[in-house]
Amino acid sequence: MIKLLRIAEGTNTTLGQLYINDLFQCYILEDKIRDEKIPGETAIPAGTYQLGLNKLAGMNAKYQSRYSSMHKGMVEIRGIPNFTLVFFHIGNYHTDTRGCLLTGSYYQLIDGDYRVLHSADAYKRVYPLLAEGAEEGSSLIISQCDN
Repeated sequence: MIKLLRIAEGTNTTLGQLYINDLFQCYILEDKIRDEKIPGETAIPAGTYQLGLNKLAGMNAKYQSRYSSMHKGMVEIRGIPNFTLVFFHIGNYHTDTRGCLLTGSYYQLIDGDYRVLHSADAYKRVYPLLAEGAEEGSSLIISQCDN
C-alpha cells in the first residue's frame, strides 16, 4: 500500500509524509490545496489514484540520463481530475512542483511555506519502491490534512 498523508499546510505549500507498506519513506512537498484548480499551483485532490510508468514525457530523458541504473520511466499519478502528467520527482520549493510531488529527506518552514531538502537522496531511496508499485498496478491513496 502506498499512502500520502498530508500533515501541514503553508501559505503556498502542502507538506506530506509518504508511506509504503506502512513504513515512512520520505516527505512530500506539493502546491497548496485549493477548492478550484489553478494550473501548476494546486495540490492533487485527496483520493485514490493509479500509479504508472511514463516513458514518453519530457522529464523522462533527463531522469534516464541522471538515474540510468534504476530509471524505468517517470512514476506518474494517473486519473486525477483536471490534471495530467503528474509525477514524483526532485525539487525543493513549491515553485518546482507545477502540481507534481517532490520528494525530500527533511523539511523546513520558512516565511510561512514549507520546502524539502535532500530531495535527490530521498528520490533515489523511494523511486525503486514506487516504480515496483507502478509495475504491479498499485494505487496511491492521498489523505487530506486536518488543519
